[in-house]
Amino acid sequence: MDINFLTILLIVNILLAGVLIFIEKRDVAATWAWLMILLFIPILGFLLYLFLGRQLKQKNFYHLSNKERSYLQLAVTDQANKISNDQSFCRQDKLLSKHSHLIMMNLKSANALLTTENEIQTFSDGHQKFNSLFRDIQLAKKEINIQYYIIQRDSLGKRLRDELTKKAEEGVKVRVLYDDIGSKRITPSFFKELVKHGGEVKAFFPSFLRLINFRLNNRNHRKLCIIDGRIAYIGGFNVGEEYLGIDRKFGYWRDTHFRIKGESVNQIQGRFILDWQQATKQNLHIIEEFAFNNDENIGSTPIQIVASGPNSETEHLKNMYVKLIMSAKKSIYIQTPYFIPDASIMDACKIAILSGIDVRLMIPSKPDHPFVYWATLSYAGELLSYGAKILLYENGFLHAKTIVVDQEVASVGTTNIDTRSFKLNFEINAIVYSEKEASELQNFFLFDSKHSRELTLETYQERAIFIRIKEAISRLLSPIL
Repeated sequence: MDINFLTILLIVNILLAGVLIFIEKRDVAATWAWLMILLFIPILGFLLYLFLGRQLKQKNFYHLSNKERSYLQLAVTDQANKISNDQSFCRQDKLLSKHSHLIMMNLKSANALLTTENEIQTFSDGHQKFNSLFRDIQLAKKEINIQYYIIQRDSLGKRLRDELTKKAEEGVKVRVLYDDIGSKRITPSFFKELVKHGGEVKAFFPSFLRLINFRLNNRNHRKLCIIDGRIAYIGGFNVGEEYLGIDRKFGYWRDTHFRIKGESVNQIQGRFILDWQQATKQNLHIIEEFAFNNDENIGSTPIQIVASGPNSETEHLKNMYVKLIMSAKKSIYIQTPYFIPDASIMDACKIAILSGIDVRLMIPSKPDHPFVYWATLSYAGELLSYGAKILLYENGFLHAKTIVVDQEVASVGTTNIDTRSFKLNFEINAIVYSEKEASELQNFFLFDSKHSRELTLETYQERAIFIRIKEAISRLLSPIL
C-alpha cells in the first residue's frame, strides 16, 4: 500500500479522534468505542463514522431567528415563573400540583408548555384510527400537515395519498413529510398527482441518488397529522397494511394513538413546522404557527407535548421517563415493543420495584427484529428477578409505546425505551395529566393482559442455553440496536 495513502489515513484518524475527544459531547463509553474502531479498523472505521457516527449540530438546528427564539423562550419563562410562584393553574388543580416537578422539568428541559384545555380520543386499533383520520381529512377546509416515519406503497398508503390529492384539488394546503429511510419504497412518482395539484411532499434527511445516506442513524420517527390547526393525531401507528392487522407475518397490530382537540394542537403543529422548515429550508413564520388560537372551548385535559432528537443537548424524553417512573407511588404499567434501557431507566425501575410499587412491563411475544427482541428479553428478565411482572403479548404484535403511573399520569407517543429513541431518532410524546385518560390506558393494558402470557422467574431461568447465548450477544450489541 502506498506510503502517502497510509500517512493521509493516519492523519484523518488522528483528526477524527481529536473531534471525538475535544469537540463532540459524547458519553465516555461511546467515545472509547469510536476510538477503538478508528484504531483497529481505520478504513472501514472511517466509513462507519461517516455514515453512523457523526453527530448533528445542536446549536440552532432549526435555523430560528433571534426573534423566534426569544418568542418561544418568553412563553416558557412566563409559565415556569407562574409554576414556581404557585400562581398558575397548578395551584388550583391537585393533580397538576402533585406533579408540578415533572411539569417543570419537561418545561425547562424540552420547552414543553403545559396546556389545559384539551379533549382526547384514544385508539388502540388501526382500523378505528385510520377511519377517523380519513373522516377528518375529508372535512378539512384550510390545511393538512402529515408526518410519518413509514408510508408504504400499499393499499393504505395509496388511499392516504388519494385522499390528500382530493383535498389539494379543492384548494386545501397539503404538506407531507416522510422519513427517507423508514419510507424507503416511496419515490417522488408516488405523490406525482398530489404535487401536480399543489401539494408539497418532502423526505426528511434524503439519500444521495437514493443510494447513499449519511444520516442512517438519525431518523425522524414521529407520526403526526394536524388538520386545520384544530385536530392533531399523535402516537405509534405508521401508514401501511400491517398497521391494520392484515399482514400475515405479524397478525393483529396492537398500537396506541391519540386524536387531540384543543390548545396542545398548537404545540404539535409547531413541532411539525420546525421539522418541515428543517427539511425544506422554507420559512413558515413559526411565531404565527405557535400563536395559532383555537376559539373552541374543547375540554379540560392537561397535556404537555415533549419532543427530543439527536440535535438536543439533553435526552428530554429519557429524562421524562425517569422522572415519571420515580414519581410513582402505587403502580407503573409499561407497554413497549423494544425494551433496551440504559442504566438510568433500569435503576429507576429497580428502585420502584424495591419500593413496593407494582411494576408491570408488557412486550411482544414475537420478534420483528431478532437481536432487538432477545436484548429486550434479557433486560425484562433482569427486572423479573427484582419482582416486576413481565407479560408477553400473544394476540399479534404489540407496538404501543405507553406508560401509565398511578392511574394519574400517562405518556403516549413514538418513543421506544431504547438508545435509538432516546439519543438518535427524532421522537415526540404527549404527557397527559388526567385520571380519566390514565385509567382508560390502564384498562387497555389490563385488557391486553388477558391476551398475554406471564413470564415467570422460574420459566425464564429454565430457558435453553442457545437462548441465553442469543440474549448475551444481543445485549452486548444493545447500544447500537
